[in-house]
Amino acid sequence: MAQQAAAGRIDAVRRFNRFYTRRIGALRRGLAGSPFPLPEARVLYELAHREGATASQIGRDLALDAGYLSRLLGGLRRRGLVRAHPAPGDARASRLSLTEKGAAAFGRLDARTREQIGAMLRDLPEAGQKRVVDAMGTLENLLDGARAPGAVALRPPRPGDMGRVVQLHGELYAKEFGYDATFEALVAEIVADYVRRFDPALERCWIAERDGAVAGSVFLVKKSRTVAKLRLLILAPEARGLGLGARLVGECIDFARRAGYRKLVLWTQSHLAAARAIYQAAGFRRTSSEKHHSFGKRLVAEVWELRL
Repeated sequence: MAQQAAAGRIDAVRRFNRFYTRRIGALRRGLAGSPFPLPEARVLYELAHREGATASQIGRDLALDAGYLSRLLGGLRRRGLVRAHPAPGDARASRLSLTEKGAAAFGRLDARTREQIGAMLRDLPEAGQKRVVDAMGTLENLLDGARAPGAVALRPPRPGDMGRVVQLHGELYAKEFGYDATFEALVAEIVADYVRRFDPALERCWIAERDGAVAGSVFLVKKSRTVAKLRLLILAPEARGLGLGARLVGECIDFARRAGYRKLVLWTQSHLAAARAIYQAAGFRRTSSEKHHSFGKRLVAEVWELRL
């Protein structure tokens, strides 16, 4: 009986794999109507979302054979989509990046893929869309054996997350910095404005999840067609010291560049040393500061900017 049950589960997984690869067109010659087969598209995606990766890093993360990956990269380089630079301090390794042509090609591919997935989800009611996304998250969490308990995942917001973001800000800033309830009110206004005016082409929210609970967040919102604002970066105490703040800020920067913004700005306070260190490491520079009295405290507000 146990063998029959195991065989049935294997058949079910194979059936789902056949269904889903057909549904998203993974077996077509070009992904999402592009000239790129799936392996090339995945390599382009990785290079678009990280800086200075080596071939070995890409191969490890995509579980690709070194020889096969070398042929993929060779083809992309001959087409002028990828370039290699010597790695600082290691003449044997090369850092890979997209060329301007490669970035443009990925931008078109990314837009088509998002459009294709959006169309697939739009065929479902709102509740059905949520069930699909939640089920995918469950599959990812269960099958990703490398994700140890306590590891943090970044994901889009779900119903209830926005309230937790407001609560987390109110709790932590009161406990750690003595802010009064007017700060929580400000965060609630920012969150409500984001939800009411959300523009999916130009704005994003990332929720950090740890062991099923919201452990942090960051928002990227439109200020103008060329300027975006980074807002509401926060980490619960149990999620600190993991490099998560840099990951969240990096997601904002990457998305802002893909969306075509020229500058990313943020507003913070001079006493928030950990956040300021993250911003500085990411390339932000302080452009102004001003004393003010807010949230029951005497503070020094700072504006930081990053040219994209």
